Amino acid sequence: MQLRRIIPWIMLAVLLVLPPVLPRYYLYLLASIFVIALLATSLNFILGFGGLLQLHHAVFFGVGAYTFSILLLKTPLPFVVAVVAGPVAAAFTALLIGWFCVRSRGLYFGMLTLALGQLVWAVIFRWSALTGGDDGLHGIPVPEVFNSLKTAYYVTLTVLTVCLAVLYLILKSPFGLTLMATRDNPVRSESVGINIRRHRLAAFVIAGFFAGIAGVLFVLVEKSVSPSLLSWSKSAEIMIMCLLGGLTTFYGPALGAGIIVFLSMKVGTYTEYWLLVLGIILLVLVLVLPQGILGFLAEKYSGRGGDKGGWGKDASG
Repeated sequence: MQLRRIIPWIMLAVLLVLPPVLPRYYLYLLASIFVIALLATSLNFILGFGGLLQLHHAVFFGVGAYTFSILLLKTPLPFVVAVVAGPVAAAFTALLIGWFCVRSRGLYFGMLTLALGQLVWAVIFRWSALTGGDDGLHGIPVPEVFNSLKTAYYVTLTVLTVCLAVLYLILKSPFGLTLMATRDNPVRSESVGINIRRHRLAAFVIAGFFAGIAGVLFVLVEKSVSPSLLSWSKSAEIMIMCLLGGLTTFYGPALGAGIIVFLSMKVGTYTEYWLLVLGIILLVLVLVLPQGILGFLAEKYSGRGGDKGGWGKDASG
């Protein structure tokens, strides 16, 4: 078995046995990383593998989190219904936004996603009676079992593992391979009869659904939501995670998420200028490591004559 296929299983085994020896702070930190790793991977599904410039992916994260929270706070619906409704609402939002956006390409596509995402953010920010406005919603009544950090850790890790497996299978499927073909050569893909808009819209909805799952997990860990979850700066941060780990590498965004979340929590204890540090990271990426960490390793690994898809590059590899 190739090294790149063994490493994820080793990491999973290590993560499963860590909780008994970890302090509460690191349990919380890792649970937060698992949530954001899923969010970043869902963005990379359309950004790296679909080639679509999605500039406001955090909107689906926020819609999933708010839908879940509102149903628990303001309705008598069961917990399971709220869990399902969060990702479904995020996917439906992605369908509405994507329906308009897939008719455009390149920068125009990106600007449309940004504009429509900001529109959703404005609705949530202003609709105080339902969403709590600028203050958000707090004290979400999740089941008592989720008040345990160890439970939250294992739940987020399990959901992340399952979702990564599903996304990987989608990318390995004929749909995933076709999606990557539309990214690499849209003109040729269209000439052989592939409906590019339909594939891109489907990819948009899939990415929105998994971002909604991440939103539900966020609430289970934090017990609160705020409009900042849908902000453009949050979307930019997620994009930097993908760039740091490596676009078109499957595990790259998760790695980038781990690094950025860890740094944000550590830097935040020393200074309030986290966005400045984030800007420096982006500058270093552009100038020194444009292919990202795993992209660099994949390039170096394939250069030694190994598997061309080393370190998870292009799940088709």
